[in-house]
Amino acid sequence: MTIDPKALRDPRLVPDQYVAAILSEATEDEIRDYEDALRKLKARASSDLQQNVYQNRTQFIKISKEAEKLKSEMRSLRNLFKELETNTNALRAASNKDSSSGEFSTGLSKRDKRSSVADRTALWNSQMQALYKNVEGSQKFLPNSMGRHVVQNAGPWIELDNATYKSRRSMQVFLLNDHLLVASRKKRKVENPNDVRGSATKLVADRCWPLLDIEVVDMAATSEAYSGRNKLADAVMVRGVGQESFIYRTEKPEDPEKSTLLLNIRKAVEELRKGLQSELEANNKAKETINYFASRDPGLLQKTELLETLSDIKDMLIEVDGKQQNLRWVEGQMDELDIDIALQRFDEAVDRVEKLKNLARGLKSNAIAQDFINFKVEERSSKLAGFIVRELVETHDKPQKTRRNVSWLNRLAFEDRAREAYLEARSDLIQKRCSCFQSCFPQAMMSACVKWAKEEVDAFNTILGRQLSSTERGGEVWNQCMERAKAHAQMLEAVQLDFRDLVGSEMPQNETDTASPVGLGLS
Repeated sequence: MTIDPKALRDPRLVPDQYVAAILSEATEDEIRDYEDALRKLKARASSDLQQNVYQNRTQFIKISKEAEKLKSEMRSLRNLFKELETNTNALRAASNKDSSSGEFSTGLSKRDKRSSVADRTALWNSQMQALYKNVEGSQKFLPNSMGRHVVQNAGPWIELDNATYKSRRSMQVFLLNDHLLVASRKKRKVENPNDVRGSATKLVADRCWPLLDIEVVDMAATSEAYSGRNKLADAVMVRGVGQESFIYRTEKPEDPEKSTLLLNIRKAVEELRKGLQSELEANNKAKETINYFASRDPGLLQKTELLETLSDIKDMLIEVDGKQQNLRWVEGQMDELDIDIALQRFDEAVDRVEKLKNLARGLKSNAIAQDFINFKVEERSSKLAGFIVRELVETHDKPQKTRRNVSWLNRLAFEDRAREAYLEARSDLIQKRCSCFQSCFPQAMMSACVKWAKEEVDAFNTILGRQLSSTERGGEVWNQCMERAKAHAQMLEAVQLDFRDLVGSEMPQNETDTASPVGLGLS
């Protein structure tokens, strides 16, 4: 009787009906042969599945490494281009300066070399304090922040009417590295007419725009300037959000402050955009790192604190067997562990888990890397233990395999899980055998089953007494063991056998038999 794999793959298959239709008239030998054929088909399917997992995992790892290598090379190339652009601009500026002065310069002056970030920060802070003092209300528009500073005080300007281009009021323009501030000049109230020390005007902050939110247009380049409106030749238009625009003209005709202001605005905008681009690249790099690790271990998405540190620890080095390795090496070890688990190479997998745990244990001074490795190892240890427990349950009646599986689970720190799985499997076996006896033999022969069960309980009491011989009778450990034994005996109630009162009774007070303890159960 042959097996039809196509029929077994049908999602609409009803197993009970299929088996009844196929084996309804089969002999006992044919049923046994069919069962053997099904087991062989299952083993072959399991082997094919493991091989596919291995091949797919290997291909995924290979593609991931190639993609990461390509990203790294592209970042290096981008950095080289930036350095080339910076050096070219610096050489061009130095060349222009040297050609105008007629001197040859080899680099920065000693004074420039002695300047520091602290000195520059102090200078910028003093500039902002002077601005707050001289321009009333400026701090409301421009609160003090790291790196903010004044680039240019463009001096006095006049605001023009948008429609008639007539003068409206006197203004003063200040350019900062990230904002454009326009202040109105107003007459100051003079309390003492004889006091000539104070200024007759004061500056009040009127409008302020972020540089990246506005467009500053040179009115000299517009058609209106060329059509005869000469007053616009010294004017600029500031076009803000929603196309709202304002026109400002220098107070002095052909004032060089206008061209300087336009040049400085272009430079400041370019620097801001470069800063945003660098920040965007840094964020993208961090996202790439997070996606790289999270794609391999989706459980990391639940570890918010650890996830936030991934971009910082990607290039972190740890010492492994006297060599410096980064966390990508750890990922390689995790890949190998995943392959061992997928192919059910449990011995190699347990060895690798122990090695990685010992590695994490030695990183006491690097808590971040330690948490990262522990998280990945624990996640895989739990998965590995699940496979071993399943095999333990399937082969619990084979002592050699049971000892091997329990040893692996002990090394993985899943001793409790191994014990509970083994005892549950043995309990299920006993219940199945008792249920089988009840269904196969008439009720009149139940006394034979009870007699057999009583003999097994007596044998169990002998074993239990031997194991507890070195324990104080009535003590805490003794009581816990007795409670556990009676709890397992209670499982026999499912087949109408209650031996709870017999478990532990009539145990020998002094057991001299030193034979090694054996497990309770039937094979």
